[in-house]
Amino acid sequence: MKILSSKNRTSRKGPADWFTGNVWIDEIAVGSEPSHLRVFRVSFEPGARTAWHTHPVGQTLHVLTGCGLVQLEGQPVQEIHPGDTVVIAPNERHWHGAAASNTMVHLAIQEADAQGVDVVWLEHVTDKEYTAK
Repeated sequence: MKILSSKNRTSRKGPADWFTGNVWIDEIAVGSEPSHLRVFRVSFEPGARTAWHTHPVGQTLHVLTGCGLVQLEGQPVQEIHPGDTVVIAPNERHWHGAAASNTMVHLAIQEADAQGVDVVWLEHVTDKEYTAK
């Protein structure tokens, strides 16, 4: 058994290359070999969102608080709420973030591939894409 104390882990600001708006990332778990598990708590201010991205082994999002938005390429933007779980297939191009008037916090659960890659960041989501219904 291993206890990971929150005193030894600090919140970090999401990089501007990956996010629009203020986003905070808290590492919950990063597995040691043979595990490739990655779990993060991600906190979005109103209107904040990820850039378009993919995950080579897929991703699961579980909404903890607030109201969020998620979009898979070619599909409409969808609202997500506390208790909702979003399962994203491997290499599926998508983005997610907070609704315009609400904060949103979710757990992001994903695995790294054999090369250690768990996310591939792409271009930013435009305001037009963010507000599309």
